[in-house]
Amino acid sequence: MIVNELYLDGFRNYFDLKAEFGDGVNVISGRNAQGKTNIVEAIYYLTTGRSFRSTSDKELINFECDGANVRASIVSNEREQTLEARIFRERRREFYANDSKLKKAAELAGRLTAVLFCPDDLTLIKDGASVRRKMMDNCLSQLRPGYLAALTDFNKLYENKTRILKDYHEKPALLELLDDFDLRLAEQSARLIYYRAAYAEGLSKRAAVIHNEFSDGTEELSIKYKTVGRMDASGKKPTELLPELLQHQREHRTAELRSGLCLSGAHKDDLEIYINEAPARKYASQGQARTASVSIKLAERDIHFDDKNEYPVLLLDDVLSELDAKRQSFILGRIMTGQVFITCCDDTMISGELKGSILRIENGRIV
Repeated sequence: MIVNELYLDGFRNYFDLKAEFGDGVNVISGRNAQGKTNIVEAIYYLTTGRSFRSTSDKELINFECDGANVRASIVSNEREQTLEARIFRERRREFYANDSKLKKAAELAGRLTAVLFCPDDLTLIKDGASVRRKMMDNCLSQLRPGYLAALTDFNKLYENKTRILKDYHEKPALLELLDDFDLRLAEQSARLIYYRAAYAEGLSKRAAVIHNEFSDGTEELSIKYKTVGRMDASGKKPTELLPELLQHQREHRTAELRSGLCLSGAHKDDLEIYINEAPARKYASQGQARTASVSIKLAERDIHFDDKNEYPVLLLDDVLSELDAKRQSFILGRIMTGQVFITCCDDTMISGELKGSILRIENGRIV
C-alpha cells in the first residue's frame, strides 16, 4: 500500500498543495502548528472518510473556503488508483475512486489502509474502554467492508434508543417503538461483536510476540475481548450471538427504563489487557503501559499485512518525541518494510537511523 501523490486544496491550512512521497520512510518535519499533522490527517481521511481529530467535516475546511479537496494517487494490490474526497460546507460530501463517484463513505473500505500511531495512543492501556473500542473500529472499518456500515447503523440506533429512554416519561407512546429498536440494535451488535472477537484474538497473538521481544522476554502480554454480561463471543457467528444479546436486553429492560441509559449492546465492549497475568490498566507502570501500547499498535500493522498480504501505510504522528530512546529504536527497527510517514519537529533524530525522504513544512507549504 503506497501513497505516491497527495493533492490538498482548502483542507485545513493547505491551498493548492501537491506533494510526492517515496515508497519507504517519509519524514515530515517543521515547527509546531505548520501543518504536519494535517497531511497525515488527509491521508487517513481517505481510508474511511473519517478524521481522527474532528467529528465534524466542516472543521476540515479552511475558513476562507466553501469546500475542501483531498486527492491521492495510490498503489493498492499492485494497481494504481486514485481516491478523492470533496468536502462542502452547505451540502453532502462526495467520494470518488478512479474518478467514479461512490454512493457512500463505506465504499472506501479496503482501497487504502493505514495504521495511525499518535501520542493519544500511548494512553491506550490506562484510558477508558472507549479508546480501545475506537482502535478496533478504526482497524475493522478498513479491513471488513460490512463493518463500517454496521457500525454506522448501530450508532444511529443507539442514539434513537437512548432518546426514547430519556423522553418516554413525557411521551409514553415512544415505548411502543422500544421492542423494534431493541431487536435492530441487537442485530447490529451481534455483527460488531463477531468481528471484534476475531480481531481481539488475532491482536493478542501478534502483540504477545512483539511485546515479548520488546521486553527481552521478561513480560507476557495478553488481550481478552469482553462484551456485555458474561457472554463468551469467541468463535460464535452473529446468529448465535443474537439470542444471547436479546436475553441480556430483557434482563436489563427495567434498569434501562429507570436510568434512561442503554445498558446492553456493543457500546459496552472492551479489550482487557494483561501483563504477566495482571490487569495492565490497574497495575502496569507508565513504562510498561507505553511498551504495551507500542506492541499493540505494531501488532495492528501486522494484522493488516496478514489480511491483505501487503503492509498498510503507517502514520507516526509526533509519537517518537514522546518515547525514550529504547522505544524509539524498537519502532524504527520494525518499520523497514512498507510505506511510513513520520511527523516531527526535529528530523535530525530520525535521519541518522533511517534512509528516506524529508519534507519540511512551513505555514502550509513544502519548503
